[in-house]
Amino acid sequence: MNRLDNESSFWMPFTDNRSFKANPRLLASAKDMHYFTPDGRAVLDGTSGLWCVNAGHGRPKIVEAIQKQAALLDYAPTFQLAHPLAFEFAQKVGALFPAGLDRVFFANSGSEAVDSALKIALAYQRAVGQGTRTRLIGRERGYHGVGFGGISVGGIPNNRRSFTLLPGVDHLPHTFNLEKSAFTRGQPEWGAHLADALESIVTLHGAETIAAVIVEPVAGSTGVMVPPKGYLERLREITTRHGILLIFDEVITAFGRVGAASATEYFGVMPDIITCAKGLTNATVPMGAAIASRKVHDAIIDGAGPGIEFFHGYTYSGHPLAAAAGLATLEVYREEGLFDRARALSPYWEERAHALRGAPHVIDIRNLGLMAAIELRPREGKPGARAMETFHRCFDEGFLVRITADTIALSPPLIIEKAQIDQLFDKIADVLKTIA
Repeated sequence: MNRLDNESSFWMPFTDNRSFKANPRLLASAKDMHYFTPDGRAVLDGTSGLWCVNAGHGRPKIVEAIQKQAALLDYAPTFQLAHPLAFEFAQKVGALFPAGLDRVFFANSGSEAVDSALKIALAYQRAVGQGTRTRLIGRERGYHGVGFGGISVGGIPNNRRSFTLLPGVDHLPHTFNLEKSAFTRGQPEWGAHLADALESIVTLHGAETIAAVIVEPVAGSTGVMVPPKGYLERLREITTRHGILLIFDEVITAFGRVGAASATEYFGVMPDIITCAKGLTNATVPMGAAIASRKVHDAIIDGAGPGIEFFHGYTYSGHPLAAAAGLATLEVYREEGLFDRARALSPYWEERAHALRGAPHVIDIRNLGLMAAIELRPREGKPGARAMETFHRCFDEGFLVRITADTIALSPPLIIEKAQIDQLFDKIADVLKTIA
């Protein structure tokens, strides 16, 4: 493959550093639907980078906006000062979400957006006289970034086991059931009752101790786990009845991935807080946001005494380059109708994904919008090995997929063409025939 100079310097995240540096696979440039390796080989991007480059790579409008802003105002603090673009961008982001969900707190990543949302939830409960509500509820197999709050409410074991976690956290069961729901197209019929586990948690701890529940509407990083029909609605009903805030982690699902501006819009279920990142700026400049309802925001702001109302923030909150990139990204989404395009392509995507049923090693296929997961049967005593080999083979043959455990996850840029969808699934089918 490609030789690495000074290979010891970069400690790579979520990577088998020893194996990678022995056989590196490098990306040197990108344009539209493709990455390019240092030797000029094209790699079709089947994963939008890391679920984030929703409008495709190297979009001129976004590039030009960043360049122009860097020359005009490279940085401005937003502690007791501000710059106009942060306000403009916040207004336009808020307008994409359902009415009343439009108070935008900027961060720099999905991880920071989640920790911000958890703090907002705790601050809200204190502001409304419910200071005993400090417990946070996540879900098994949930991924909410890598901050201490995110890994505490998250439910992926390897992300948690090496670290000291926040106290007072509990977890709902996940919704994946291979026996009941294998090869479902869209939302499974079985599983809405799993939301009732929240009632058991309320009984165990007392509603007066619980501040918020956080779930991904579609659990992405664990392998595209689509919510059962009625599940999110049931969670909303239970949380409302017990005075618990509901947080939707939409870091992956917002900005067109499910064929709508957000999963909140797609499913028609209104949380109290949404987190987003990734597609927010098309991943060109790091940025995330926690978007609170007016009820939550106003309780914190109006309930505070003189001075700072919420003691939280980041040096780069509302960064000028990120705001400029985000504004240009929203224009690209709007001008090209990319959310509608994703929705229109979804049936074709679904058909091609489920055509892999019967391919070697495939035990389940899941999909929603322009997301899909292909679950492979693990090798005896070697979990994850079959998917990792598939990942390497696909890359070497010019196609980028994502893996988690023994699941192949796909989430292409929303500009993908039907012919490229065919190429992607045909290649996966071919590769699976070669995998032992």
